[in-house]
Amino acid sequence: MNLNELSNISNDFKNTEKMPVLFLGHGSPMNAIEENIFVQGFRDIAKEIPKPNAILCISAHWLTEGTFVTAMENPKTIHDFYGFPKELFDVQYPAKGNPELAKETKELLLPNFVEEDQSWGLDHGAWSVLKHLYPNADIPVIQLSIDYHKPTQYHYDLAKKLEKLRHKGILIIGSGNIVHNLRMIDWRNIHSIGSGWDWAIEAREKTNNWILDGNIQNLLDYQKHGSAMQNAVPTPDHYLPLIYSLALKDKTDEISLFNDELIGGSLSMTSVRIG
Repeated sequence: MNLNELSNISNDFKNTEKMPVLFLGHGSPMNAIEENIFVQGFRDIAKEIPKPNAILCISAHWLTEGTFVTAMENPKTIHDFYGFPKELFDVQYPAKGNPELAKETKELLLPNFVEEDQSWGLDHGAWSVLKHLYPNADIPVIQLSIDYHKPTQYHYDLAKKLEKLRHKGILIIGSGNIVHNLRMIDWRNIHSIGSGWDWAIEAREKTNNWILDGNIQNLLDYQKHGSAMQNAVPTPDHYLPLIYSLALKDKTDEISLFNDELIGGSLSMTSVRIG
């Protein structure tokens, strides 16, 4: 890409007031079609923040070797799950893509190599929450994949390079779950808000305190902090989007939690607003 092309891309994204950053606990795909306090929380947060020019989403459900960014004009709605009712598979989220933003993102992340992707689309980590934030699907959306072979520090350092986008009207969203252990779900209480195993309650308290205190090192080294954290994050896929969001916090940003509840024993819906 030559300097003239870079200049044209930058001109497409005029400077704006600094946008907030979100981490959203997306929970079950059924949240896309159910009415509960969590989807209301998503709607409420969208009312509190400026309407973005575009959205960059880092979803727990796009794990890759290497890093990719969606660069198509019209991303498809991906139903990347099974065993759910037809009503959920019928959901479409026809937001436009934004190839120019994909190129800008790719350039910002240099010297890390990012490949433009034309085949993925929007997975349920993205559309199941965006459906409630922006139900008209009238804001362009791109996704950045998670290189599953890299450590937490790598993802934190990579995400910090995206900071410029906050000043271009881009809403950056990490979508996952902090406490996320599907093997230890208490199915009898899957719809019971506030239901958590003792270790899940401990992990939620620890991570909430680290987030609010700005203790990034403990969040990066979560595996070193006892069995509760190891149970809460048995695999890093749903945890890493939190790291992307927190990496974008600057010294002037306030930070707050919402949807801060456990369900089904081993899942947290805790979500974070930065700025």
